[in-house]
Amino acid sequence: MGSSETVEVTGHLMDSGILSRILDDIRDYGGDYVIDHFDVGHEAADPSSARITVEAEDEDSLQRLLMRLQTRGVNQLDPGEAVVGVAERDGVLPDGFYSTTNLETRIRLEGTWYDVENPEMDCGLVVIDSASGVRVRTVPMSDVAAGMRIVVGATGIQVSVPRPDTATGASSQLVGETPYDKPQAVLVRQVADEMRSTRAEGRRLLWVAGPGVVHTGAVPALVALIRGGFVDTLFAGNALATHDIESSLYGTSLGVDLSVTQGVEHGHEHHVRALNTVRKAGSIAQAVADGVVTSGILHALVTHQKRYVLVGSVRDDGPLPDVHTDVIEGQRAMRAEIADVGYCLMMATQLHSVATANILPATVPLVCVDLNPSTVTKLADRGSNRGRGIVTDVGLFLEQLALELVPDYRRG
Repeated sequence: MGSSETVEVTGHLMDSGILSRILDDIRDYGGDYVIDHFDVGHEAADPSSARITVEAEDEDSLQRLLMRLQTRGVNQLDPGEAVVGVAERDGVLPDGFYSTTNLETRIRLEGTWYDVENPEMDCGLVVIDSASGVRVRTVPMSDVAAGMRIVVGATGIQVSVPRPDTATGASSQLVGETPYDKPQAVLVRQVADEMRSTRAEGRRLLWVAGPGVVHTGAVPALVALIRGGFVDTLFAGNALATHDIESSLYGTSLGVDLSVTQGVEHGHEHHVRALNTVRKAGSIAQAVADGVVTSGILHALVTHQKRYVLVGSVRDDGPLPDVHTDVIEGQRAMRAEIADVGYCLMMATQLHSVATANILPATVPLVCVDLNPSTVTKLADRGSNRGRGIVTDVGLFLEQLALELVPDYRRG
């Protein structure tokens, strides 16, 4: 074949299945390989290491393959120097651009290694010459400007895979657990301990929630967690906010009386009336200030001065005046809120969970709770790291979590 490169990888290659996935990737991309060296760890906690010569039919194919392998934590034995091209048009990356992972990344330019700021998957890398020196950060395709210096190819780049957290059980690959695999009380207690640790470290707790939180009657539990200081920022869509406010105004969610779980007459119109009420006030915060919205998740976020980002979709009614209807602007608003996030909880929303996982660094542990196992699978397929997926009813989970973290919740 035309081009080859020697790569290396270290970790729990056998029991995690990483090595077999690396070899499958090489074959799937039309390449070939020779395992030059393989050292299996002696003890269970010992890492293994492998050195592999990878071959591809030409240099372009090899660079694409090397980028793909870096999502598994594979680095070139001799990384060389990064190559920089120039973006010729707004919104267009140069041909052969390096497609980023969400792993900790650094690149070598003129003999010096630079850490990549805000690692995020599926972006480019822009090199910036500033007064304080050279900086390298990820740049989404939509934010590329003509003239930007963009890294092309996979040379001169190294990634680091987060180590599994044996104390908390967070793994290097998002996996699903059900109450049948472990007692749910144990899973909830583990999540609660991780949240306490995150808060004690001064890092922020990010939540991503879907309307199922309202439909399952979990609003009081989430409100208690907000009041208890265990929610710093919430990402959601128009639906969660609308049904939460509908519940505050009418006691229903999608026209269903949550106290008796039965539909009420003309209840189908409650959500649009709730939307209209807030639109008349001008914003959610103003509706709270005016005493129109007096309870619920959004009310608690506003009164406790917590941040929230609402991003809509083509299905939305209204929408609420706070909702970003331009998804690119919504992505930018979400990215602006992820600094210092130390833990992320995702509740009953596949699309928002995947979108959030895409922009978070791999070092941020994730907990995904959903009744649908495919949501957990979707996140794992997107390469989310250091996470656990819990397949259960989100209402029951949040109730137990509030009981664990908020001492007076029973009286609430």
